Amino acid sequence: MIAKPRNTLTFGISYANNASYYGQKSEEKTSYIAAVASYRLKSGLYFTGSAFRLLKDSAKLASASSLGIGYNIKMGSKWVADVSYSHTFYPAYSPFLQAANSNTASVLLNFNYFLTNGISVDYAFGKQDDIFATFTTSKDIELGNLFSKKDGISIAPSIEIVGGTQRFYTTYIENKKIRDSLLDLITPILGGGRSTPATTTKEATSFDLLSYSFKLPLSYYRSSYLIELSYQLSVLSKEAQTGAGDANSFFNITLYYQF
Repeated sequence: MIAKPRNTLTFGISYANNASYYGQKSEEKTSYIAAVASYRLKSGLYFTGSAFRLLKDSAKLASASSLGIGYNIKMGSKWVADVSYSHTFYPAYSPFLQAANSNTASVLLNFNYFLTNGISVDYAFGKQDDIFATFTTSKDIELGNLFSKKDGISIAPSIEIVGGTQRFYTTYIENKKIRDSLLDLITPILGGGRSTPATTTKEATSFDLLSYSFKLPLSYYRSSYLIELSYQLSVLSKEAQTGAGDANSFFNITLYYQF
């Protein structure tokens, strides 16, 4: 029997070793904890909210927060479309790589047969304007039960290819220079010293291939909650500008509870 659609309210709390922006990361460490929430209506309309706290940020309760709205459209048994918009509130000179793009409008189309294949286009705008296109292919694999028939374990390996522009990086570098200059004023008082690595930039307006990512989420679930451990390895193309390495690893653990 197919379950009837219903309204759902979901809360979650997560930890990540670094913030990923299409497989890219800041030059600074951005480990964080986050609280997330979503309310989904059976019509397909949904609302989201989140708050992020960088572990190194002792001055603020939230290092960033966001609100969003979207609509999920089922087009038959195999096709799903989704349109959404979100706004993120960043403080001045935020160390998040994506802080220049506080608004994101997205369109997603998924086709589910043996694999789930998806293509999404994101228009990110604010202080800068960028566009990203992402192709994803994934497979949900049920591994069985752990303690009883009321629980389950699953994995959902996926491959993701991202292309886009990189105007956001210009603002990130400008903000980083300001943060570094403020730290330069403080460091001599504390009796220390540091050096800042040179950063080079190139044309940020062209649409280039940015990253290839492999994701492996492992989930344990029961009727009302889910615990997910996720690992992501992202290999950056030579066009990616962020200067944080040729390959990035991201680890995330999240607990979700649904009403």
